[in-house]
Amino acid sequence: MRAWSVVRPGPLEEAPLRFVEKPVPGPADDELLVRVTACGVCRTDLHVAEGDLPVHRPGVTPGHEVIGVVARAAPGFAEGDRVGVAWLRRTDGTCAYCLRGAENLCPASRYTGWDADGGYAEYTTVPAAFAHGLPPGLADVAAAPLLCAGIIGYRALRRAALPPGGRLGLYGFGGSAHLCAQVALAEGATVHVLTRGAAARRLALALGAASAQDAYAMPPEPLDSAILFAPAGELVPVALRALARGGTLAIAGIHLSDIPSLRYESELFHEKQVRSVTSNTREDAREFLALAARHGVRATTHTYPLERADEALRDLKAGRFEGAAVLVNDPEQ
Repeated sequence: MRAWSVVRPGPLEEAPLRFVEKPVPGPADDELLVRVTACGVCRTDLHVAEGDLPVHRPGVTPGHEVIGVVARAAPGFAEGDRVGVAWLRRTDGTCAYCLRGAENLCPASRYTGWDADGGYAEYTTVPAAFAHGLPPGLADVAAAPLLCAGIIGYRALRRAALPPGGRLGLYGFGGSAHLCAQVALAEGATVHVLTRGAAARRLALALGAASAQDAYAMPPEPLDSAILFAPAGELVPVALRALARGGTLAIAGIHLSDIPSLRYESELFHEKQVRSVTSNTREDAREFLALAARHGVRATTHTYPLERADEALRDLKAGRFEGAAVLVNDPEQ
């Protein structure tokens, strides 16, 4: 099969990815073999390719927003079933975190496209217990970004403790934020978007945001909650200053540049909170996919053929598109 491999992590300008031929993977007894039809391009893939995340599997194939068809079944699925493959691939199921429903914190957790080969390929594998059924009527390209960008945005929204009808600030407005915004708006929130890209600001307003400004601007009203999607630590104090008393900032990324010193009186006092977001649970995925189907949450997508995955990552890094990029194996998708 054809697949991308991270041969030498480093800046995209140094071509860390290579398009190669490799054997179709052989699934374990509890795993599905999935023929990939579409795979979303996530900023985490960029961190894997550029070495911001340490190497877990030399030569790994990135990609963890995978839509495909079961080519070899395992318990719970049949050949021909359409499934989604997300970031969280395995947990031990026995640690204190798993037993209390926090499997996203499992020290033995493993991840698609980091610990195991992912969806920048024609085939991938997934433990059947971690594969996701998909809402009917949702096309493959539209569904792909939901499998990480959507799920993580949903978990970040819940971590941000937004009160009913509250005022939410979104810092950065890429694949995850524009899906999170749709859920928040559907649930009655007022959404303010703060991001550097003019095209992203236009998309935010088109989706129903009350305002869209530069990332360093102050929103037009104090925020009850904020979510930082941009991997820029220097925005943490900016977002904290925008919070009302008792507000919560959730940091959604797996990688963040260093946070500058915080001023207690202006940025943390009055019981402001900062929370990180770590992966997701399968329950998060089930809840979000059901909400997405109920509220018609849809990604704004830009498609690339599989063989242009390196170009898609360069465009993501440069902010050349709004919404999400999706790799397709079927040119008619």
